[in-house]
Amino acid sequence: MAQGEIALGTGYYWEDLAVGQRFRTYRRTITEADLIGFIGVTGQTEVIFVDTTHGGAIDGRPVPGSLTYSMIEGMLFQTMLQRTGLAFLELHQKVHAPVRVGDTVEAVVEILELRPTSKSGRCVVTSQVSVFNQNGALVLDYQIKRLLAGRPR
Repeated sequence: MAQGEIALGTGYYWEDLAVGQRFRTYRRTITEADLIGFIGVTGQTEVIFVDTTHGGAIDGRPVPGSLTYSMIEGMLFQTMLQRTGLAFLELHQKVHAPVRVGDTVEAVVEILELRPTSKSGRCVVTSQVSVFNQNGALVLDYQIKRLLAGRPR
């Protein structure tokens, strides 16, 4: 890249963030293809995910909580973390309600803590990520720590 140019799609450097700052992702509808692709790659071929006649406790076509988490993380990688996220450090997650094929999810990210490291230009960023369905119901939330890059000098 030439001097002074900024790459399109670059995520936030840690200096661009502030404790209490909040971001909302775009919305994404989970499809049957998403479910089948995810369980095929991960091997999560539990009956409730692969048998449409299974009479389980959850109506409809439930998806693994890890699929919902992964979709939200994918949205964050594409928008907030591209080229600035350096490492995934810690995760605490709770599933509140089922997500099904056909549900639309989005997340709100709140910055909880910024802890610059002794290595120049890096920071441990702690965020709370709350995931909601199309009805505004909280379906999953997690607190995550990542190592983010600082602005190039």
